[in-house]
Amino acid sequence: MHILFLTDNFPPEVNAPASRTFEHCREWAAAGHKVTVITCAPNFPKGKVFSGYRNRLWQKEEMCGISVVRVWSYITANEGFARRVIDYLSYMISALLASLFIRRADIVIGTSPQFFTACAAYGVGWLKKIPFVFELRDIWPESIRAVGAMNQSAALGGLEKLELFLYRKAALVVSVTHSFREDLTGRGIDREKIRVVTNGLDATRFKPQGKDQTLVERHGLAGKFVSGYIGTHGLAHGLETVLDAAEAISCRPSGEKYRFLFLGDGAHKAQLIALATTKQLKNVIFVDTVSKDEVVKYWSLLDASIIHLKKNELFRSVIPSKLFECMGMGIPVLHGVEGESAGIVEKENVGLVFQPENAEELCRKLVELSEDGALRRRLSINGQLAASRYDRRALASKMLGYLEDLVAGRPPKYDL
Repeated sequence: MHILFLTDNFPPEVNAPASRTFEHCREWAAAGHKVTVITCAPNFPKGKVFSGYRNRLWQKEEMCGISVVRVWSYITANEGFARRVIDYLSYMISALLASLFIRRADIVIGTSPQFFTACAAYGVGWLKKIPFVFELRDIWPESIRAVGAMNQSAALGGLEKLELFLYRKAALVVSVTHSFREDLTGRGIDREKIRVVTNGLDATRFKPQGKDQTLVERHGLAGKFVSGYIGTHGLAHGLETVLDAAEAISCRPSGEKYRFLFLGDGAHKAQLIALATTKQLKNVIFVDTVSKDEVVKYWSLLDASIIHLKKNELFRSVIPSKLFECMGMGIPVLHGVEGESAGIVEKENVGLVFQPENAEELCRKLVELSEDGALRRRLSINGQLAASRYDRRALASKMLGYLEDLVAGRPPKYDL
């Protein structure tokens, strides 16, 4: 089977969409299938092309058995709604045109968050007369409204109509959460063609290890209790709450022992740094995006991982992929996301849940975790045990089975 995959994020980018796509495609190629990925020059999130790449009409490389085609797109930083839409549209057009030169594909997949990639995949499926699969990683454009990036308007209504059109036209929708499936079903999409393949982790990469002593010394973390946020610093993440907690804990008698590490980039990072400066926070460390190998070294520094999204009904259906990486590393989680992901944390007993945007509760839970070594050990062990149930290899195999059924004309097996 020849699988054609359209995504505007791919390694060496290190965000969640890039990692999921790469790890799935790597497993499909290892299983003997031909896999072609059409993407763009790596540039996320700063909007600067990575070293060794250029923003050309066509570049080709091989990566772990995957044929990677990189096409031109309008490149901008992950900020500014209008420019990002131009970025998305340019990739959509380039990917659609490039697909015409990919021979004998049996199936095409387009992945969100933004669905202009799925638009391109729909077009490819129609032109090549092959099944189109919509991989649903985010309910977009509703997520735009949720973070206040765009108010209700005719344009937003038009995007939502296009969104529903793509769901209806897809031969298969692969959702990353059960909540997304319920959302689509509630909006009239045929439940029988929606399958769930959650996010997970590369268990060969994310596993327990001692703190990287070079980084401990570099950032002055010896003897400190380190909590941290690793990932995109966007509007949706509400990381002001973490800074408020850092300010509150610094006023405690034992406040000197705590450090807060922020690793990553995003549209809201400059504002967060400015806020930390205004608050004169001495216990906060900001680090720019690093390579995948370096990310694991930074994970090793954490005694607790903070996962947070704003308090919004939409985010109840989201499962941050970093949750699974924390499990694999054996890092207890302080989880400030309501809904399905909080249910996983509680069911697997891998962390403590706090109310989103509640800095006081985050501070209280952080102190509880730091002062109870037995609790930390228990949560760490539970995380390592639970991680095996979210191994990316097994999840990639599950999704591959759905794709094989679709190409063979069989109804994909239904998962409860």
